[in-house]
Amino acid sequence: MEWYLPVIWAALIGTAVAMYVILDGFDLGIGILFPFARNEGERDQMMRSVAPFWDGNETWLVLGGGGLWVAFPRAYAVVMPALYLPVIVMLLALVFRGVAFEFRTVSHSKTWLNVAFTTGSTLAAFAQGVILGSLIDGIPVRDGAYAGGPLHWATPFALLCGLALVAGYALLGATWLTMKTEGPVAARSRAQAKTLLLVVLTFMAAVSLWTPLAHPRIAERWFSLPNFYFLWPVPAVTALVAFLLWRWLAKGREVPPFLAVIALFLLGYLGLVISNFPYLVPPSLTVWQTAAAPASQIFMLLGTVALLPLILGYTAFIYWLFRGKVREGESYH
Repeated sequence: MEWYLPVIWAALIGTAVAMYVILDGFDLGIGILFPFARNEGERDQMMRSVAPFWDGNETWLVLGGGGLWVAFPRAYAVVMPALYLPVIVMLLALVFRGVAFEFRTVSHSKTWLNVAFTTGSTLAAFAQGVILGSLIDGIPVRDGAYAGGPLHWATPFALLCGLALVAGYALLGATWLTMKTEGPVAARSRAQAKTLLLVVLTFMAAVSLWTPLAHPRIAERWFSLPNFYFLWPVPAVTALVAFLLWRWLAKGREVPPFLAVIALFLLGYLGLVISNFPYLVPPSLTVWQTAAAPASQIFMLLGTVALLPLILGYTAFIYWLFRGKVREGESYH
């Protein structure tokens, strides 16, 4: 049982992170696309499409961060000093974004709140990508503690991942608007999604080539035999999903493009897991080396198992309750 506990917790935290990226990703993407709206009416329509969901989506970020702290304290103690600056930027950006979201509905002048919403969304997405890229690049560890400097995270690869996640969230937001809105907003979002798909695929190809070239451990994981025979379907399915996404956008489909983008994110996420597991702090600390005491993991697992169905049920109910499209002039308030 003790051997499996860290794996169970790694799966729970990984699921929470994936849920956050998908659910909060599309409303961050809407903030990134905010400057391209033609007037305040269109921006209001874009915001109303996520008004019932956005704050609940960030529950998964709390679960992922809290789970890392409780279940893998040694990893938390290494990751946080290594990534203080991008983590702080992300949290402050989310605060500014949340304030702008809440006050924009009652403010007479929306200009600065629009700027805060767009800037907060873009910076939060970029910081999350930088954090991801830094983890893939590797964090130096000596005697179980972080051994790098305050700017060790600022590498070209991490910055590339930051830009890639901004584009990915924008694509997710564009397909959400295609599905949830009507009129000029939906038409423009569909056109934006086509362009963003090409940008995202370019970033995915760059990351997929960069990681095995820069990290022999990742190259060995993907290209050694017999691993290659089992793993080649991942990029093949990714290419197929991208092709279907392009066709569905061209045909004017509404729901399938959004689901296809989610599939792209999950496939990319699966690729990262394949490249790095069992390392929680690549390339040196595994889930077993950083795990808390079994008694602590069991205690927290009991509470998580009880609460997780409630969170999933609440999330599903809200999305079902506010299904349908948002039209100009309509409001959830």
